[in-house]
Amino acid sequence: MTEIIKYIKTNGGFATTKELNQAKFHSREIKLSLQKGEIEKIKKGFYRISNFSYFEDVNISLITICRAEPKAIISLISALDYYEMTDFNPSEIYYSIPHSQKKKDFYTPPVNVFYFRERFYNIGINKIYTEYGDIKIYNKEKTVCDMFRYRNTLGEDLAMQALKNYLNQKNKSIATLMEYAELCQVKTVIMPLLKGMIF
Repeated sequence: MTEIIKYIKTNGGFATTKELNQAKFHSREIKLSLQKGEIEKIKKGFYRISNFSYFEDVNISLITICRAEPKAIISLISALDYYEMTDFNPSEIYYSIPHSQKKKDFYTPPVNVFYFRERFYNIGINKIYTEYGDIKIYNKEKTVCDMFRYRNTLGEDLAMQALKNYLNQKNKSIATLMEYAELCQVKTVIMPLLKGMIF
């Protein structure tokens, strides 16, 4: 194992160019590790260990996005997938950033970015702690409501499936769902659907 890989492992499997330079690694060492396939470039100035077996029992793609983009919150279809509330397997990582934030260019994984205004961005965030970094993701209720906010973009069928699957969850809370529906301005859409599904 090379010294650069040992260092990156002590940093949770990720490192920035700045961190590597501060640790006295030269740019040619970084380039050599890239060429050998030991590390891969996630975005400009940000790297990850290529050996996925190092990242045990975690969703490394979600962690990668949250490590590389501090403002990113996993949302919409990727959040549904994480909570096992859809049978759709997204080929991209869906995440949200504040409306004023500039999108980062990722080499990998493929992403789909949504820009949320502050009143929608700041609510309903869960933080999942792992030894490789934290995942910030919207909670189940907020995710269902966001799917209805973007039903014209992502498909009404996915929004309906999200609601049905949420209602089948053991730890559901209709009161919490309606609280987020009001905050997300989709209460008038979800309420009649909810009545039809419950009664």
